[in-house]
Amino acid sequence: MKTLVTSILLAIMGIAIVPVAQAGEIWRATGLEQPESALFDAGGKRIIVSNIVGNPGDVDGNGSLSVLSLDGKMVTQHWTDGMDAPKGMAIASGKLYVADIAKVRVVDLESGKLMSTIDVPNAVFLNDMTTDASGKVYVTDMLADAIYSIDGDRPDLFVKDAALASPNGIVADGGRLIVASWGKGIKSDFSTAEPGGLLSVDLATRAVIPLPGAQKFADLDGVIVVGDTIYATAYMTGTLYRYKAGGPPQAVASFKPGSADIGTDGSRIFVPLMNEGEVAALPLD
Repeated sequence: MKTLVTSILLAIMGIAIVPVAQAGEIWRATGLEQPESALFDAGGKRIIVSNIVGNPGDVDGNGSLSVLSLDGKMVTQHWTDGMDAPKGMAIASGKLYVADIAKVRVVDLESGKLMSTIDVPNAVFLNDMTTDASGKVYVTDMLADAIYSIDGDRPDLFVKDAALASPNGIVADGGRLIVASWGKGIKSDFSTAEPGGLLSVDLATRAVIPLPGAQKFADLDGVIVVGDTIYATAYMTGTLYRYKAGGPPQAVASFKPGSADIGTDGSRIFVPLMNEGEVAALPLD
């Protein structure tokens, strides 16, 4: 009760209430609206965050992008407006690509201005994005067991396979894509009949290959690769997992349900906490 009264008094006096980082965290950023993805922009030395602001599948024009500094301060809350439910992002050829339900938005990296919209035929629920070494962009379609490639402004179906089991997170890793699967038999509350796991997709052959020891363990959302280690979030439980080839996934951090599409600058992990309107920064172990 005392804490609540103090918070109210501070708010009345116009003093900002700074979110407190939890144990093991470097900082927490607040003031976001259902943050789904946190992308590190090395060139701009900043973190770009997508805000859904509503139902993840609604075409409502409420979605936006925000910009955080590398120490977790809000730089621009409404950097880009006019999207629907923006989720994963990727940077290629000086442009920012944003997955937005059945479209991909193209944003100018300097100004944040929405430059164009790429319609993806037959797309259902586009989710995460990544860029390979050649600059080609890939985007998952979670509810269609598919991955599309985008070269410039042309989308093509890259792979469609039930083995992808509701592909959510995606990241390019050399000659392959690492995919975080949500799982099979998605229900109305987004729980699953069978939990997901980690997969790879060969860029040359497009073969879908389960990663050994990392199957059917969680409804996975975001994924990154740092060296020989894969990190992935489980949205429904809030768990952050670490996986290395030859061993099982290990839980390394726990949040409330809603941890989504993570990003990294190589030394820290940025975790969007969608249901709390925050992004947490963790050190890489």
